[in-house]
Amino acid sequence: MARKQLSSEFLDYLAASPTEGERASRLPSLGELSQELQVSVSTLREQMEVARALGFVEARPRTGIRRLPYTFLPAVRQSLAYAITLDQEYFHKFADLRRNVETCYWYQAVGLLTRQDHETLRALMGRAWEQLRGTQIHIPHVEHRELHLTIYRRLDNPFVTGILEAFWEAYEAVGLNLYADYSYLEEVWGYHQRMVDAICKGDLEAGYNALLVHTDLLRHRAVAGENGVTVIMHDKEL
Repeated sequence: MARKQLSSEFLDYLAASPTEGERASRLPSLGELSQELQVSVSTLREQMEVARALGFVEARPRTGIRRLPYTFLPAVRQSLAYAITLDQEYFHKFADLRRNVETCYWYQAVGLLTRQDHETLRALMGRAWEQLRGTQIHIPHVEHRELHLTIYRRLDNPFVTGILEAFWEAYEAVGLNLYADYSYLEEVWGYHQRMVDAICKGDLEAGYNALLVHTDLLRHRAVAGENGVTVIMHDKEL
């Protein structure tokens, strides 16, 4: 079957060149590629910048141009950041996509977790409860992000992990990691605890049910709006 051409000669070259081994990760200079592909250096430079923005390559003074392992995250990150800048409602639409991805891949993802992953989840829960129940209360945002990403970390699917990682970057960008009502946080982390307990016991269905309830919680969330005005948001747990 003939391979469909991509949007540039540089991307065509990347797709057609070998991908295994250390040597394959190093690419010729733009001058060498210009002669090989019969494309001007200026055109290749523009095309390489697109590839770099998409996370396909990196270019450094001493190491030259190098191919990077494929990841979906840079492409999603760029597009989502632009969309949210246009209208923050796009974040909520993307959050809905993320929720559906997590529920769809739950059984597959949890079935791949190791005992070490279970211990990591337990440790994250312990740190989260310490922050919520300590003398000085802190929002366990880092633990929240790492808990969800750890559950899906073993999936050999860059598109799933790219979507999930982009969600958490956007979550921070819109400021949802900065404030939440304490009772809301306690309830959310209560469902996280049920999920982790079920995972460690091998009761995947109980964990899945906890995930469903946890992602369907309707809450009034107060966040800082423009000029410091408090805005009440009606949203699902993110």
